[in-house]
Amino acid sequence: MTESEADLLPLLRELDDPQWLEWPQNYDRGDSAVRIGGLVARLEGDFATRCSAERDTQDSSEYGRVVVPGDATVCGTRIVVCVSKFDSLALVCADNPGAFLGTEEAQAEGELDGADLAKVNRALVELDYVVVAEELLESDYDGPSRLPWHVQRPNWWHRFFGSF
Repeated sequence: MTESEADLLPLLRELDDPQWLEWPQNYDRGDSAVRIGGLVARLEGDFATRCSAERDTQDSSEYGRVVVPGDATVCGTRIVVCVSKFDSLALVCADNPGAFLGTEEAQAEGELDGADLAKVNRALVELDYVVVAEELLESDYDGPSRLPWHVQRPNWWHRFFGSF
C-alpha cells in the first residue's frame, strides 16, 4: 500500500521490536518466499523480461531483492526492489540502494522513468507490499533497538534492510 511519510514513520516504530532485530516474532520464511516469487513473476510480466532475485538473505533484516534489468527500462538503468522481512516493507531504487538520494533524484537525473517507477509501485501495492521511500529510510534512526556496532550513523534502512 502507498502511504504518506507521516503514516509510515509510526508504522516503522510499531514494527521496531528490540527483541526481534533480524525478523519479526511471527516471521514465516515460506510466506516470504511465495510473496517474492509472486513479485518476480509480476515484474517479469510487466517488463516482458527475466528478472533476477536474491532470496533469504542471511544475517540481514532484508529478505531479498528483485532486479529489473536496465535493458528492460526506458532509461537503461536497472530497478532494484528490496524486500524486508518486516511486514512486507519494500524499497524501490534505481541502480542500487544509495546510488541516488531516492527515486525523485534518479528521475531528475534521467536515470529512472516515471512510468517504469509507477509500474513497479503498482505491482507492489497490488501484491500488498508497503512501499517505503528511500528518503524516509535514510532518516536518522531513533527507535529502541540496539543496532549493530559497525553502524556509525544508524538510520531506518539499517533497521529494516540492513545486516546484523
